[in-house]
Amino acid sequence: LVGCKISNSTSTHLTAFLLTGVPGLEDFQIWISIPFSFMYLLAVIGNGLVMAVVVGDRNLHEPMYLFLAMLALNDVLLCTVTVPQMLLIFWHTCVVQMFFIHTFSFTESSVLLAMAFDRYVAICHPLRYATILTPRLIMKIGIAALLRSACAMIPLLARLAFFPFCHSHILSHSYCLHQDMIRLACADTKFNVIYGLVLISVLWGMDSLGIFVSYVYILHSILKIASREGRLKALNTCASHICAVLILYVPMIGLSIVHRFAKHSSPLIHIFMAHIYLLVPPVLNPIIYSVKTKQIRQGVLYLLLHTKINHTD
Repeated sequence: LVGCKISNSTSTHLTAFLLTGVPGLEDFQIWISIPFSFMYLLAVIGNGLVMAVVVGDRNLHEPMYLFLAMLALNDVLLCTVTVPQMLLIFWHTCVVQMFFIHTFSFTESSVLLAMAFDRYVAICHPLRYATILTPRLIMKIGIAALLRSACAMIPLLARLAFFPFCHSHILSHSYCLHQDMIRLACADTKFNVIYGLVLISVLWGMDSLGIFVSYVYILHSILKIASREGRLKALNTCASHICAVLILYVPMIGLSIVHRFAKHSSPLIHIFMAHIYLLVPPVLNPIIYSVKTKQIRQGVLYLLLHTKINHTD
């Protein structure tokens, strides 16, 4: 259990929350922190290498790799606002952490949608690829994705900041989530509950629908390719992105199912599902793209071994 100073009043505005680590395993908290620390370090190093490769190699200043660098940066930020603050956190910091966790989660989904559009243009309109996805457009897409996610969270943040908390001050996770915090409020949280559900349905729903539609058009174009080798090569360019989509949405759906339909299950299930949702995508994304994308793999090897590698097949 991680302790924080609590206001003397039990019915006034709360000045601090208590965050739980892993209930029932307090004696093993130090050992439990080791794999999470390792995953955070791996996520930062892996995504940092991907960003360094893309930024440092002019041959990779193309839409596909710029979106990949954007995804890597978002993963680092998502981990950074979560893992380092799992031990001790004050109330106002908790609200800010909640804001950034949900903002970067929505932004991650938006970047994956942009990457799906990138694959659609590359496969369905290859001759117009460079003229459609210009660096300026990519920058605008990145800014729009971040602003959309941040602005959508402001109403929840504004209301939550003025809620009185007079019940338990103990959160069920090692970090702050909106659905976890509103359960402790002594006010009418109907707006937050409804708005939160609508927000998730609209933002993630639109993103997932856009990704699905993009791949419908992509598969339609791939099936028109005469040679089997050509079809496999086109599909292979999408493999990394498909894996990135799955490792974001599968844990997200699993966490949502646990929160909605397994409320009375073991707290360990909720805790570890939440950690998987936040930590697995940042850890696996750079590994997947380094393995599946030749240019990224060569760039990482060049950074690590300082050996010039030819970018041509």
